[in-house]
Amino acid sequence: MEMALAILGAYLVGSISFAIVVTKVMRLPDPRSYGSKNPGATNVLRSGSKAAAVATLLGDALKGWLAVWLAQIYVPEAAPYAGLAAFIGHLFPVFHAFKGGKGVATAAGVLFGIDWRVGLGTLVTWIVIAAFLRYSSLAALVAAIFAPFFTALLLGFGAYFVAVLVMAALLVWRHKENIARLMAGTESRIGARKT
Repeated sequence: MEMALAILGAYLVGSISFAIVVTKVMRLPDPRSYGSKNPGATNVLRSGSKAAAVATLLGDALKGWLAVWLAQIYVPEAAPYAGLAAFIGHLFPVFHAFKGGKGVATAAGVLFGIDWRVGLGTLVTWIVIAAFLRYSSLAALVAAIFAPFFTALLLGFGAYFVAVLVMAALLVWRHKENIARLMAGTESRIGARKT
């Protein structure tokens, strides 16, 4: 019962979309109405507000980290599944008709909650690709591929590895449209505005 409650609580926390919350508080356009129509930090950045994008990024990452951290304290055996549940909550939020973001920031938060070394390795991977190629989606895809390897290297092939592997697969799946645009050469670069 405790494990089920921990997983459910993590899912509900994950279902809070900071892109929507932040833009409402800052009286900015709904991120679902422009650009990629994705409620995430990269699309919020297209509104022209860096502060809103940073707040979205931090909020979405924090909820992933918090879900794992709380589970590790109170129901340690549920921690891997709580992290996955928070991530799924972001993708399919009950508070927003199950239409959520792509999960990059939330996944990063979960990874830092699991082990700071896993989170840092994955974050550095994202930063390197994003800095050189300026494609947030490509950076996310490469980081997602590396995350399970970092997890296996540092923590073995247990429940955390399985949770991270599922997260990585879902993240790649959520980026299928980005993959098509990358292949076609029409994907937007970081900081570019979309009408």
